[in-house]
Amino acid sequence: MFLEFPLHPPGQGNHLFEVKIPMLFLQGIRDALAETQCLQALVEQLGTRATLKLFLDADHSFHVPVRSGRSDADIRSEMLDAVTAWVETVV
Repeated sequence: MFLEFPLHPPGQGNHLFEVKIPMLFLQGIRDALAETQCLQALVEQLGTRATLKLFLDADHSFHVPVRSGRSDADIRSEMLDAVTAWVETVV
């Protein structure tokens, strides 16, 4: 499981192609260390062993701005739900 996996500098995720077990990436779409499109492309290249769950408005620390109408606690709850659902599919 990867929480806010950094992809900058470019090429940071190349070692993931050697991982042969299921991977879950939890990522905020405002993460300055991993552009969403780059991470989506990487997960697509990794194939079925990789799952990506994006969190709207969340940054690299899973913090969301007040104007989003959601709280950091809301994001953490969504994260736990995503992890639970993923574990149930993997186990």
